[in-house]
Amino acid sequence: MSDAVAPVVELRDIRRDYAVGDAVVHALRGINLRISRGEMVAIMGSSGSGKSTLMNTLGCLDHPTSGSFLLDGVAVEALDDDARADLRNEKLGFVFQGFNLLARTTALENVALPMLYDRHARFADPDARARDALSRVGLADRLTHLPNELSGGQQQRVAIARALVTEPKLLLADEPTGNLDSHTTVEVMALFQELNDQGLTVVIVTHEDEVAAYCKRSVRLHDGEIVSDHPVAPKRASDDLARPPAVSP
Repeated sequence: MSDAVAPVVELRDIRRDYAVGDAVVHALRGINLRISRGEMVAIMGSSGSGKSTLMNTLGCLDHPTSGSFLLDGVAVEALDDDARADLRNEKLGFVFQGFNLLARTTALENVALPMLYDRHARFADPDARARDALSRVGLADRLTHLPNELSGGQQQRVAIARALVTEPKLLLADEPTGNLDSHTTVEVMALFQELNDQGLTVVIVTHEDEVAAYCKRSVRLHDGEIVSDHPVAPKRASDDLARPPAVSP
């Protein structure tokens, strides 16, 4: 299979069971999922649906009980812990609801952090790469700002720049707009769409229909199973931002 058509993600009969006392919880029940390059996918479901477990699986943060997982052609289940860590650093970028920025560290230093954990020293000039990543998300003028000197939307942009700095094959965003107001949510979704337009594969875990509406595909889980998976005609966040705000009577 050529690189042009190989999926970024291929899950085959993924199951994840947890022992809770004498009981067994079946968090994932035979998940089959293929995500191609350039997709922008919303993974949806209520609490307990399995979407967080699926996110942890995609992020190589959890070991399935059974099944196979190919990430950009690499069989994840065959890797030891060090190799999995290397794969995460090389192939994945993460964005979380809580931003997870170091409080006493500048935007530039926060973005450069993933390169400090690169055991293979792939990046010759981390500072230059961090500057480029911040410029890419519109924060070239905020390099030396601390997180408490930035708005919530700006902090999330720093987090997105940090996720981009290692040139991942897949960007995983877990409720990335959960701490943002409605206007800032649309701004962040516009950025995700812009990155996706540039070819980046994006997976967003969300319980909000308003966020999923900006994605190209919706995958919904219930009780550890995929119950729907279909393409979406996405709204364009840039169009929503261009509309004048509604005026209250």
